[in-house]
Amino acid sequence: MEFREIGKRLSNWGRWGKDDRIGTLNHITDERRAAAGKLIKTGKLFELGLAVQAQGIQRGTGVRSNPLHLMSMTPLDLRGREDGAIITDDYIIMPLQSVTQWDGLAHFGYDGFFYNETPADTVTTMTGSSVLSIHQIAEKGIAGRGVLLDIARLKGVDSLESGTAITPADLEAAEKAQGVKVGPGDILLIRTGWIRHFLIDKAIDKYWAGEPGIELSCAEWLHARDVAAVCSDDWAVEVIEHGKPFHLPVHSVLIRDMGMTLGEIFVLEDLAADCAKDGVYEFFSPRRR
Repeated sequence: MEFREIGKRLSNWGRWGKDDRIGTLNHITDERRAAAGKLIKTGKLFELGLAVQAQGIQRGTGVRSNPLHLMSMTPLDLRGREDGAIITDDYIIMPLQSVTQWDGLAHFGYDGFFYNETPADTVTTMTGSSVLSIHQIAEKGIAGRGVLLDIARLKGVDSLESGTAITPADLEAAEKAQGVKVGPGDILLIRTGWIRHFLIDKAIDKYWAGEPGIELSCAEWLHARDVAAVCSDDWAVEVIEHGKPFHLPVHSVLIRDMGMTLGEIFVLEDLAADCAKDGVYEFFSPRRR
């Protein structure tokens, strides 16, 4: 298939050594991180993640459900303590795809391998990934220059239609309209407006009925720009046509061949509104563990 040839051409296998485990995040150097810190002018904070909640974005079907919150200890369980102490304790059971999340490098592969020639059998049900575990990416957190490209605003709509393919020309048109340029080590945020179906319209089924997103040709663009990571407000970053056979060529090339983590189900509405208000589409972007 076409994605294999593109992936072979854009492959980063061995680029940072045969034992590399973080892929394109290597583009975020100390110097680039320090430069990104200088972008802080107002100190405003924007929460880009969905709340962990029982009535979440998943439909509760198949292997993915919304978070389950259970109490394991309440004050009623400890009545009569001499010191008068009251204690509560609880836990959450949840699939990571039920909230805003990042696809690690052991999330997607093909032909028996993940990123950097890591065999598929390095991931097991009992232990997870023994080589590409996302803790290697998240243990120190990630921070750098973030750039928002608001494709929905570029097209003059609240939300792109399902199946709308975002092209390199669209990304560059957004750059021109917003007066910003995506460069090496950047964390790219792409707004499609798709998250509005859940947040505003309360139409979960519509949110999962395909989606707008980047098409495969954007992989070359991201590779040429040395982008560190890409995230979006849809559920798979790439364009998916509802009712068509389910293939993920962008996942194949970006995650498996290039070693790029993809952020999904990001809440970009407030950030996008603020960027449009002051005309500033670059910012310091910390990523918490």
